[in-house]
Order: sequence, then C-alpha cells, then structure tokens
Amino acid sequence: MARLIADSSALVSLGTAATADLDPLEFCLETYDVVVRTDVVAELEEIASYDDAHGRAATAVLARAETFSTRTVDLDAEFPLDDGENAAVTLANDLEAELFLCDEFTHLGLIHASLADTRLVTTPTLLSAFVRTGKLSPTDARDLLDEISAARSWNSNTYVQRARALLEDA
Repeated sequence: MARLIADSSALVSLGTAATADLDPLEFCLETYDVVVRTDVVAELEEIASYDDAHGRAATAVLARAETFSTRTVDLDAEFPLDDGENAAVTLANDLEAELFLCDEFTHLGLIHASLADTRLVTTPTLLSAFVRTGKLSPTDARDLLDEISAARSWNSNTYVQRARALLEDA
C-alpha cells in the first residue's frame, strides 16, 4: 500500500464531502497508508471546535483517527513556509512517502520543489485518481469537487477550475 502524507487542510477538504454513499476521505484511508504529523490531530481538534462546514469536516476526520498514523518531525529551519507545511514536507521526505496530499494552492510550486521523491497531489487530483481507479464516476467526482469547492471557497481558484474541466472531459 502506498504511503500518503496528508496535511490538515487536505484532510478537512476530504472530510467536507463525506457522505453516506460517496466518502472521499474513506476512499483515501482505504487506498493509502495515511500518515500525518502529530500536530495535525491538535489542528483538527481546534478546527472541530467551530460550528461550520470546516468544523464538521474536521470532526469527521477525527472520527477516523484510528485509521491513520501520526509521527513527530523536526522542523527544517530553512523552509520558507509555515510550520505546518514545513513539517509535512519534512515528514514526506524523511519517510520517502510516495504521495503528499496538500491543498495549499498558493504555494504548490515551492512545496513541489521541496519534495525529494514524493509526488505532490491535491484533493482535485486525488478525486481524478479515484475516477481512474473506478472508485468514483466522473460525475460523482465533479459533484464532490463542487461540494468541497463551495465549502472551502475554491470556486474562483483557477487550479480547481482546471481540475473540474479535466473531470468534465473524463
């Protein structure tokens, strides 16, 4: 099973769209060996304290905490992003993870350049992978992306718009 390092933002994105029939968070946890830095749990607990879509999503992720593992990581003092991305990139590199799931769209280039042999994926990319592997139909993936986009305020994000267009062509 491929190892996937996830940051809290991406987990919240997946948790946002968790429904009874189509649960991208569950697909992710079933498909990959998901590892997060230890601080992610505290971040999710803080987000879960809010009574909004993000809080409900974080609560959904925390309810499945036994299905992913946590690791501590030493921060790279030279890394030019915040401590969360710093630790997640360092963890991905230290564990030689196959995938790093991150929805930090404004810094994807820097994050990508900081990964050694780990492939950077975003939630829209992960949904596309679920289409390719038959876990989701293109229509279901588009619907989930629309739901996540609305909750995460991604509707005007050009990266997400491009991902949606690719799903429409699928």
